Order: sequence, then C-alpha cells, then structure tokens
Amino acid sequence: MTALAHIPHPALPVAGPLALAPGRLHEGCGPARHTWAMLVAGALSGPVLWIAPAWATDRPEPCGLAPLAGPERLIFVTPAHRNDLLWCMEEALRSGAVPLVVADLPEPPGLTPVRRLHLAAAEGGSRARRPPLGLILTPGEGGAPGVESRWHMAPAHLPEADRWHLSRRRHRSAPPAEWHLSGRPGAWAITQS
Repeated sequence: MTALAHIPHPALPVAGPLALAPGRLHEGCGPARHTWAMLVAGALSGPVLWIAPAWATDRPEPCGLAPLAGPERLIFVTPAHRNDLLWCMEEALRSGAVPLVVADLPEPPGLTPVRRLHLAAAEGGSRARRPPLGLILTPGEGGAPGVESRWHMAPAHLPEADRWHLSRRRHRSAPPAEWHLSGRPGAWAITQS
C-alpha cells in the first residue's frame, strides 16, 4: 500500500446538502441506510458494486429501489467470511473499475481498515477519470472512526407521501445538521428540521 496525498475533487451532489467527496469513505447508518446508498447510486452513472455477507438477511430489493437507481446497475458480491467483506471493498476501490462501492457490514470497522479503504479509494482515483466513492453501511447508529462523513437515515413517512429524516452526524468540514427529504430523483424536496 502506498501513501497517496489526498487530492480534493469536487463533491458529488446527491440531493440538496447531501454531497460526498469522491475518493473517500463515507458511512451510512440507520434503518433506511440502504435507501441512502441508493440515493447516492442514483446520483452517479455506471455500475454499483454491492458487497454484503452471504449470511445477511436484510438485502435490498433491487426492483423496489428501481426509482432511485436502475437494478441493472447493481453487481452483488456475497463473501462467505467476515474478513473478506473489507478485502473485497478495498480491492474494488483500488481498481477504480466502478464509480461506487458499497459494503453492507455487520458492525463498524476499526480505524486501521477505514484508513486502508481511504488509501485504496485514492489509489483507484489514479486509475479512473473520477475517484471511486466508498460507502459502508453499518447497523444502528454507526460509529466507524475516521470516515469522511456519517449519515443517518430513517423513515418519516406521511399518509400522503414518502418522507425520510436525514441527519449528517459527522463530517470533516461541516457541522451536524438534520433535514426531511421527500420527492423523487431529480426533484427532491429538502427542508431543514
């Protein structure tokens, strides 16, 4: 592994205040973390590599998420061993072959694996036109140390509309904040709460 300088690239605008730095690792947590990842996927073009444990029972339903990002873009990888989850993500980020790598993890990783994933994403950026984006999805409130940002998403539906509560819990260059998100891709309505 070589140490690469972090070269800033324009953030990927996803929806309103949700913008993510490419070539870095971001964390999504909360009961709607899969929806959050699909919001990000919808803001990008190209394939999405989705890594989840073979024993996981709460996998996303691609057809149900079709309004956010086409299911034909999803490539699922299901390692049988816990250690292979982060290894797969690291190698995919390092290759720069896909613009988005998502790892649905059973628990937040430690600081050393997070740093390795940041370095792999930066290295992947030297092989691709735009650095790949890494998303880890963690249960509960999350808590991986060293991530670029942490976002919590939960349903807050109304009888007449789908709505989510989105919180920026951690960010290297922005304070915590909360919003309500409703609408559809290309026409999201975001109000600060």
